Amino acid sequence: MQIYGLSHLHGAQPISGPHRMHAAEAAQQADSWSAVDQLDISPEADLVSRVRDLPDVRADRVAELRAQIASGVYESEARLDVALGRLLDEVAG
Repeated sequence: MQIYGLSHLHGAQPISGPHRMHAAEAAQQADSWSAVDQLDISPEADLVSRVRDLPDVRADRVAELRAQIASGVYESEARLDVALGRLLDEVAG
């Protein structure tokens, strides 16, 4: 029913049935929907996934290295050169 202002009322209007899709339109729409699915993985989620694949920490080795560092035996020119080289390689990229 359409109402135009307070004084203009129109009579009843026909009721139309539900809109139906033709078979070709339904198939085309179904094809377009199946191609839309997509999965985007954030860099954070990728990092978490890679962290889970890391080996367990070897507590005995960590304790051994801490003892060497505390006693002053661990640091040497050769080790510092290797560590600096690795750091520069990582920064460069």
